[in-house]
Amino acid sequence: MAAREPTKAVELADDEVRSHETVSPERPSKDDADSTNEVLLAAGIGLREDDPTLPCLTLRMWTIGIFFCLLGSGVNTLYTFRFPAVTLSQSAIQFLAYPVGKAWQFLVPDWSFSLFGWRVSLNPGPFNCKENMLIYILANLSFLTRLSADVLVEQRIFYGLNAGWGFELLITLATILYGLALAGLARPFVVEPKSLVWPGVLSNTALNAALHNVDREGSTTGTKWRASRYKFFLVAFCISFVWYWFPDFIFPALGYFSWVCWIAPKNAVVNQVFGMKSGIGLLPFTFDWSQIAYIGSPLVVPTWAILNVLASLVFWIYIVTPALYYSNTWFTGHLPLQSNSIYDNMGKAYNVSRVVNRRNDFTFDVDKYEQYSQIYLPVTYALNTFGLCLATIASLFIWLALDKRKAIVDAIRSYSLPWHRPNVPTKQVASSRLDASKEVPMWWYMCLLLASLGIAIFACEFYPVQLRWYGVIFAMVVAAVFFIPESPPIQLAWVYATTNVKIQIDIFCRIVAGYVWQGKVLANIWFFDLGYISGVKGLAFAQDLKLGNYCHIPPRSLFVVQLVGLVVGTLGQVSVMNWALNHIPGICDLEAAPNGFTCPFSRTHFNTSVVWGALGPKRFLAAGALHHPLVYFPLMGAGLTIVVHVVRKRVFPDTRWLENVHVPLFLGGLNYIPPATGMNYGSWAIVGLLFGLLVKRRARDWWRRYNFVLSSALECSVAIAGIVIFFAVFYTGAAKRFNWWGTTVYTVKLAPETLNQKA
Repeated sequence: MAAREPTKAVELADDEVRSHETVSPERPSKDDADSTNEVLLAAGIGLREDDPTLPCLTLRMWTIGIFFCLLGSGVNTLYTFRFPAVTLSQSAIQFLAYPVGKAWQFLVPDWSFSLFGWRVSLNPGPFNCKENMLIYILANLSFLTRLSADVLVEQRIFYGLNAGWGFELLITLATILYGLALAGLARPFVVEPKSLVWPGVLSNTALNAALHNVDREGSTTGTKWRASRYKFFLVAFCISFVWYWFPDFIFPALGYFSWVCWIAPKNAVVNQVFGMKSGIGLLPFTFDWSQIAYIGSPLVVPTWAILNVLASLVFWIYIVTPALYYSNTWFTGHLPLQSNSIYDNMGKAYNVSRVVNRRNDFTFDVDKYEQYSQIYLPVTYALNTFGLCLATIASLFIWLALDKRKAIVDAIRSYSLPWHRPNVPTKQVASSRLDASKEVPMWWYMCLLLASLGIAIFACEFYPVQLRWYGVIFAMVVAAVFFIPESPPIQLAWVYATTNVKIQIDIFCRIVAGYVWQGKVLANIWFFDLGYISGVKGLAFAQDLKLGNYCHIPPRSLFVVQLVGLVVGTLGQVSVMNWALNHIPGICDLEAAPNGFTCPFSRTHFNTSVVWGALGPKRFLAAGALHHPLVYFPLMGAGLTIVVHVVRKRVFPDTRWLENVHVPLFLGGLNYIPPATGMNYGSWAIVGLLFGLLVKRRARDWWRRYNFVLSSALECSVAIAGIVIFFAVFYTGAAKRFNWWGTTVYTVKLAPETLNQKA
């Protein structure tokens, strides 16, 4: 097949300003646009002319999509309770749906019937790329379950309040529904701009192109790489699937390749510095893709973003963390160097039941707290989850005021109210979609917003969760402020849409709720749920909207799929969660839980809510309090942002590399630590730079043709292999009989009194 020139739709994207390699996040240029075009083509975008006649909302799509939505919500909800987690990834579902759809195409007869005047066909023809992507998007909603399930389990297991199925269904549905409303209302600012590439979906578009034989660009002349993307995907998938059996089961030490600790397994300092579980992972070597991609695939992240996160890792984890720990700042030298637990003055896990009175409406008891112990935090927990999060919030506001003034003013001037926004086709040049599909009216999203508000108010008023109707409204206003264009936190969506790195600012909601409802832990967790988690879900919905643009999916069809998916996902999530909590003995108990079902994420949320909800920011950050110095982190974040801006604009205005310095990303890029470690971030950065710099420069044709396909193949293979290994080996108990040096060398543990000793 002869190579062809990019379509005009792709050429229209030449004014895009965001590149996938080391490109300035601030200053547009023609080179940046060319690089962005190259990235879009490499991800399979623009290689296919849109065919508006392809069926989308077929019975085949609904059947397969709902099945995988239920399967994904069930598996991922169940294993969010387990450490390590087994995840059925979105790309795996996209890959698995393809053979199912093709089997339907060849096996199901072409019968049809009428439904409300519409002709419904059992087999509408060849299984097409739009159906495949809609199945992915529908099933993708099942992956929005973890945060909601974490909060529900936190209330039910750790605080002891079982509000029942009604509350669980209503609050989960309200949270997800509000996220969809936010994404739709902010669509002109977080989806339609050509500069927002959303690199997180590029591996999905590459996989879609490979599965459906879109392989024209660069297939013959001008390159020595002739293998189709689909063939490359299958080869990479098979190799990775076979290899993953080694670090996951046969030779687990390959995943935790801390060879320095193997030499001195009883040395506390060596384990603290080089350890990959409870240490900072100074030499981040691993042969396990699940460890490398723990925070997301590094192959789809722009190089300039990786460099900012790498600088953050080196400075905050490799330099500042040991300095604080070995100087015994905040008495951290008596605690594990890395942990997401909180401790009392005896170095034991904090017994929250001694200070939160369940009989008194789950309210914090100050007298019991003073008799028991203040709260002590491990250094990485205090530094990253609290200090740097505060600094990031301040940095975002200052960054907006200094660098994004014009963009925000233009957004305010151009934005029309939802009921005034014309319902006309939008030319999505960034997505190469020039069809005449009708856009979704803004008032549809306004109806969803009102529905979510009503559901949330009813749930919080009818059930005893401390958050009244005005708290629901306040929480949703906070979520909107973190999403609408006129506010600084829209930068969160912009950062995610250009880097695929999430900056977490959940601490803002925790602090606000801690001041307003001091000592009321349930009000704190549900204000956090509605004020922060709904925004996180909104990012996922916005990402799917961009994916729909890239794949020429009619907007109204996409809207219907998202709406149905969130209802099905909610039902699946709550059902599986209740089954697990009622049928797995000892679940969430560190000592009695079978097979690792210790609820690690819910435990982290629980500990955080104790600090901000029970103790409260007034006591935790008060003058003279142990962690009072954390109040200066916002000043540090704001000051650093101002200094970088002045240096970039006034001192060295023509220095290109300074344009790549992104202070909010530098301060907030390590948001997965803990439970992630320096090993996860270090290996992620090494692989990302290897492909983004070395491979892209020395084998540009290979990178353009296979990079995003490789990312998708690795993600799919590891997800499927992990589930197969778990059910075939670990769940059956066969792993207990398999034991050798490679399965034990990395598991040597020091006694707590040795590991937690003051250096």
